[in-house]
Amino acid sequence: MADGEGLKVEKNYHLNTPFGTDSGFHVKGAAHLDWGMKRHLTNIFHPQSGNTVMFAFDHGYFMGSVSGLERLDLLIPQLVDQVDVLMATRGALRTCVKPDFRKGIALRVSAGSSMINDDLSHEIVSVDMEDAIRMNADCMAVQTFIGADGQLESIDNLSRVINAGNRYSIPTLGVIAVGKNMERTDQYFKLATRIVAELGAHIIKTYYCEKFEEIAAACPVPIVVAGGKKLPEAEALTMAYRSMQGGARGLDMGRNIFQSRHPAAMADAIGKIVHSKFTDKEAWEYYRETAK
Repeated sequence: MADGEGLKVEKNYHLNTPFGTDSGFHVKGAAHLDWGMKRHLTNIFHPQSGNTVMFAFDHGYFMGSVSGLERLDLLIPQLVDQVDVLMATRGALRTCVKPDFRKGIALRVSAGSSMINDDLSHEIVSVDMEDAIRMNADCMAVQTFIGADGQLESIDNLSRVINAGNRYSIPTLGVIAVGKNMERTDQYFKLATRIVAELGAHIIKTYYCEKFEEIAAACPVPIVVAGGKKLPEAEALTMAYRSMQGGARGLDMGRNIFQSRHPAAMADAIGKIVHSKFTDKEAWEYYRETAK
């Protein structure tokens, strides 16, 4: 076992140097993958911008009926034109998304305790590989709790999903879950994102924080930034802009879309930042105009 004491911490992230092994493929760290993996990743990351707008509405698997998600069957049709990927459970996809949806699918395959339980870190793999294939998933999302009580279990879940996905050329999305005793610092996210990437996840979902550009540079696969708690629309767009400026390859917004007063306009404005290089101020003006 490596001895961590006295280990030199590298401080040069070469922020202005492009990733070294892209070889012309538009998804970071995926140049050496097989055709099937690249096909799925192209369904997630737009070939022209190399970025993605994900819409997460998988909250019900541990929160139940969330404000804004009471009627998925009415909400989803409003948003499918504005986003690139739907991130959801198999139950929500099968019941509330029409099968003619032609964009990316991020399938939630881990599950655990409900909000009634104080510790959510003890999850299981709840969807087997065969059902992920039947769902035509473009990636499988696994919650990963680094530094929490359930860390070993979640790493085991992640590893088993990665191994199964590699057999069938389906990427894995490692979702960084912050344990209740962990702080959302750059030090923590550098640790967590790097661990999950080195275990073999093809995409990382994490949070924005200070020094995010260093986190993104040190992670050899694309990072998509989670929206997190509901923010005022202008603040959410600023967070989206700073994330993209810091090296994120997309946003995975949930509450900041479905709890917005104008969900479709909000998703559209986020897409302008992600794909059209709008600033946060430009996106805010676009949102205000579109929401009228």
